[in-house]
Amino acid sequence: MKSDTEKISIDNIRVVTRSGLLIALSAIGAMIKIQGTIAFDSMPGYFAALFISPMAGGFVATLGHLLTSITSGFPLTVPMHLIVALEMGLFAYIFGILGRKSNGVIASIVAILLNGPIVTFVASITAKMLGLPFNGTAMFNALVIPLTIASSANIILAYVIFKIINKQKR
Repeated sequence: MKSDTEKISIDNIRVVTRSGLLIALSAIGAMIKIQGTIAFDSMPGYFAALFISPMAGGFVATLGHLLTSITSGFPLTVPMHLIVALEMGLFAYIFGILGRKSNGVIASIVAILLNGPIVTFVASITAKMLGLPFNGTAMFNALVIPLTIASSANIILAYVIFKIINKQKR
């Protein structure tokens, strides 16, 4: 029989390995761009929030956005993309918490709203405060629809894959 220390060590190895694989998937998703830095990088983070833990999901989602930003050349500046990356991590974390405490449909709706219209609104105000040329209403109008569609695809896909894997584990 394994000691508690050995069990914790094996669990840590699993978390690190799974997180690493999902970060690699985020890197691949970062290459599949829809518009600018809107890409399929966040699905692994949202999946990790349910499958591993909300904290792991937040970490994977944060890195996912940074990978997309790097491969896009930070078009909205490094500070702006760091803010967005932290928001992505927070939203994946919230999704993981809600997905574990309530049902995944509610978690998905909240995450889509946060990562679609709400983050676009916050980003347009933040860009204006940072003095970026692309800001305000023009930024919001240009990004809200593609970002909400991409967010919906990333989040729903993460939830569906989680449900399929979870069903097979039983």
